[in-house]
Amino acid sequence: MLTGTILIIDDEEKLRSLLTRIITLENFTVLQAGNLKAGLKTLEREQVDIILCDVKLPDGNGVEFINEIKSKYPAVEIILLTAYGNIADGVQAMRSGAFDYITKGDDNDKIIPLLNSALEKVQLQKRIQLLEQQVGKRYDFDTILGDSQVMQQAIELAKRVAPTDATVLLLGETGTGKEVFAQAIHNGSKRIGKPFMALNCSAFSKDILESEIFGHKAGAFTGAIKDKKGLIEEASTGTLFLDEIGEMHIELQSKLLRVLETSEFIKVGDTKPTKVNVRIIAATNRDLQEDARQGKFREDLFYRLNVFSISLPPLRERKKDIPVLAQSFLKIFAQKTNAKVTGMSPAFLEQLQRHDWKGNIRELKNIMERAVILANTNELTPDNLPLEIKTNTSSNTLSAFDLASVEKLHIQRVLNHTNGNKTEAARLLNIGLTTLYRKIEEYGLHSD
Repeated sequence: MLTGTILIIDDEEKLRSLLTRIITLENFTVLQAGNLKAGLKTLEREQVDIILCDVKLPDGNGVEFINEIKSKYPAVEIILLTAYGNIADGVQAMRSGAFDYITKGDDNDKIIPLLNSALEKVQLQKRIQLLEQQVGKRYDFDTILGDSQVMQQAIELAKRVAPTDATVLLLGETGTGKEVFAQAIHNGSKRIGKPFMALNCSAFSKDILESEIFGHKAGAFTGAIKDKKGLIEEASTGTLFLDEIGEMHIELQSKLLRVLETSEFIKVGDTKPTKVNVRIIAATNRDLQEDARQGKFREDLFYRLNVFSISLPPLRERKKDIPVLAQSFLKIFAQKTNAKVTGMSPAFLEQLQRHDWKGNIRELKNIMERAVILANTNELTPDNLPLEIKTNTSSNTLSAFDLASVEKLHIQRVLNHTNGNKTEAARLLNIGLTTLYRKIEEYGLHSD
């Protein structure tokens, strides 16, 4: 059951007492104030989740009070108590940012469900804020794991562009860590400490995505009962990360292009432009240049986004990094589940390094979480892996009795021995360098 603190602001003592009895029975903590001044003093010393406030008070108007509260305590939700039949107060309250309004004295049966809904929103916002704080502190360049050459190159490029305000385009397959890189770039810039907002462009329809990014004015469409800031405005002075930018509807692309070129945009239903100071980091797993050639993506937007691009390698091209990534996930999930798992057997690691990882780091993370949950000892073994990992460790895996399988395994071991030095590996194998490259491609070998 949800519990929270409710502040009732009303000059009618009998009504305050009645509401207090009703609400207290539902395990809410209830505070009271007879006017706006007393209510503000209560807010200064108490952690309040929801305010139940009368519209007409001796020292002010509850509707006007909403703006003051929201500016000082944005996480607090406000429900107004309106006089019978005074719908205008209710409409104005919603436009000002109230959670809802109820008719004073006649809607007592609606109070508890309404308080529960408002409290759910409050607690969700608190969780989001906590998560954003944790994410903001967690992801910087020191926390990005990977010693492989391709990963170090990507990290070095990100470090160089981070202190600038340049637009960045992150390229890579799904699950390669594009959002982690975006957060690290933000935290490595002069915008650190400012908002970092992220949005997946493939998760919404065109109209909803437009409202989410650019915001809207009250009355812009059915259900738009109050002004709403879009993420691009919420992220002003900070960074907006647009994931899966290739899925953005082409009509919205022109609005985004205007932001990049003029630092201004027009909200849905508005006629005046809004100025913003925001850095855009975009990401995609698509070939935007090819999409632009086919008319699926604006060519001018592609070149504006592609000021500085960074390609993130898939996990199959940086298998050298699998042990350190796996160990990191092991530690995280062992703590999360209170498991006493501390290590991985050589056979377990060998199975991980032989797998294709089409889902990249995200797939590895899921596999490690499952393995930790299934572990019965302090060491992970192949028995903790799902069947598809143990029986199909590579799309190019051959029979254990096949001569090519033996050759594949031997070449991989020599490459590991030479730390990816192909010239030295070809010498040790007594084959030509061109032949070695062909074998690496044929068998899908890791050659870092």
